[in-house]
Amino acid sequence: MKKLVFLSGAMFLLNLGVFAQEAESKKSEGYQFTMVKEVPSSPVENQQRAGTCWSYSAMGMVEAEMLRMGKSAVDLSELYVVRKSYEEKAWNYVRMHGNYNFGGGGAVNDVFNVIKNYGMLPEEAYTGLNYGTDVHTHGELDEVLKRYLDGVIENKNRSLSTAWFRGFMGILDAYFGEIPEKFTWNGKEYTARTFADEVVGINPDDYFFFTSFTHHPFYETFVLEVPDNWTWSHYYNIPMEEMMQVFDNSIESGYTVVWASDVSEKGFSSKNGVAIVPQDDLAEMAGEERLKWESMSKTERDKLLYSFDAPKPEKKITQELRQLAFDNYQTTDDHGMVISGIAKDQNGSKYYYIKNSWGTDYNSYGGFFYASEAFVQYKTLSFGVHKNAIPKDIKKKLEIK
Repeated sequence: MKKLVFLSGAMFLLNLGVFAQEAESKKSEGYQFTMVKEVPSSPVENQQRAGTCWSYSAMGMVEAEMLRMGKSAVDLSELYVVRKSYEEKAWNYVRMHGNYNFGGGGAVNDVFNVIKNYGMLPEEAYTGLNYGTDVHTHGELDEVLKRYLDGVIENKNRSLSTAWFRGFMGILDAYFGEIPEKFTWNGKEYTARTFADEVVGINPDDYFFFTSFTHHPFYETFVLEVPDNWTWSHYYNIPMEEMMQVFDNSIESGYTVVWASDVSEKGFSSKNGVAIVPQDDLAEMAGEERLKWESMSKTERDKLLYSFDAPKPEKKITQELRQLAFDNYQTTDDHGMVISGIAKDQNGSKYYYIKNSWGTDYNSYGGFFYASEAFVQYKTLSFGVHKNAIPKDIKKKLEIK
């Protein structure tokens, strides 16, 4: 009996040793990516200390669309969109007696709504920096705006004054600066409307927005139930497999994708420039791999899963897993980005090349990162594409012309 115990212990130590050697041999390997298809995009921006990723991401897509159409690269004003959105949010918040989400967040379709309704400005005509800093930081602004509106709603006059919105606009002017009625760009005078029509040149109605959840019927639209969908916009609901087809067809056809995703997972590493969903279910593991896994502590498992030293097996994502994560608040409307390419790692696994808005210095990929196919399947909240990037059979099901 003692001999058997000794042999079992020896085998256990041997397995751990082999596992450690394998991990050590891969430690220096790292992730090695090869680009399969890349769509030209504008330079990486930095949203800094403001919750405006939704504007930076969708504006990044608009700038990429201008490049696709053969237009010159133009740095558009993200803060013009933020400013106009605050104005509309204020009316909604007051009309809903404060029972409404008011803040700096937004959805990936908001930029297109602003272009359609108000036009667009270049960055040089409206930086949105009028409060003594060189970087965007909206903590004070968001608090001031909300408290002002709460005061408007809670007033004891029994009816709203005719001055409250002018007062709100005054706060926006103080922090962002007044919006110019006319401005000169490249030697020509424009308004926001003429600049959008003549220079930007996109048709906002050509862009469609999608999600993929089972609590509503597929191939219909519904109001996506997330706080930052403050316009109560409808999204087309399609199965996960078709969602991925839209992503792939878009990139292969030369179109970027504006992408809203949850980035709170341990598998999302901004520093390493990788987003993955490691395989951690025993049921999915082969026999030898399962024995190794069972012999390790949780600390050892997490260290191995999230070391980002080399590609690892990933979880098989299903429609059910997506829904469960959404229903349990594990997939939330965290962050907006731009999908601008498809790549493969050294094992041939697919990744999406993602343009972020956190500047260029936080990782070795110049502000881009690589999200695995499993991560995109699992953590996509919503996305938008040009109608010509949607596969024909999906357009037919959705009756999109």
